[in-house]
Amino acid sequence: MFKSIKTGVVAIILISTAVIAKAQKVLDQGTITYGMQYALTDEQKAAINEAMLPAETKIKFNGNISMIEMNMGAAMIKIFSDGLQHNSLFLVDIPVIQKQYAAKLSKAEIDKQMGNITYSEFVNTGEKLVIAGYNTEKYTYKDNSGTSHELWATNDIKLSAGALPYGLEALKGATPIKYSSVQNGIKTTATIKNIKEEKAGPFSLDVPKGYEEKTLAELQAMQGGGQ
Repeated sequence: MFKSIKTGVVAIILISTAVIAKAQKVLDQGTITYGMQYALTDEQKAAINEAMLPAETKIKFNGNISMIEMNMGAAMIKIFSDGLQHNSLFLVDIPVIQKQYAAKLSKAEIDKQMGNITYSEFVNTGEKLVIAGYNTEKYTYKDNSGTSHELWATNDIKLSAGALPYGLEALKGATPIKYSSVQNGIKTTATIKNIKEEKAGPFSLDVPKGYEEKTLAELQAMQGGGQ
């Protein structure tokens, strides 16, 4: 019953913490569509169902809070993330057994899931490229393990510091449109395909009525448990 939970948890954490998005002045609410690419090792492919990692992800946002929704077959998973406080609410709905679970993740828990990764040494290379209609420039940067990454950022649209992807707050004055990172040991490349201003939310990180609250570890332990 919970066979897809582990993959869902991994996918949601990768996307929600790597691609938290909200808008500042130009956009207060709407939907951002990302194209996602994953570079899995053979060991990761054995542990994760690669087919369940989405090639495209839509994030709805309103104010500081963004929401991702994924249909994992037997389970519907939603995650709400505060782009300023860096905490999250994880909801799992399993209609076939009429169960609803919720897990709150603190900033410390999210940091742990992300491997306490930090980024620095941002360098503008001067290379230019138009991506999804945005004029972007290429930056290189490193994480605290010494691994090199690159991103393409634009000045065409401004997002607040709380809206930047996880760990990229140090990139000031430009908005990432395409970037690579490593979360949970998985190298991920995210590329904005579209930003649409439309009504979304409002969203909250309060546990809804009727949901049984658990820790994220407890939800992950349900995989294959048939509970």
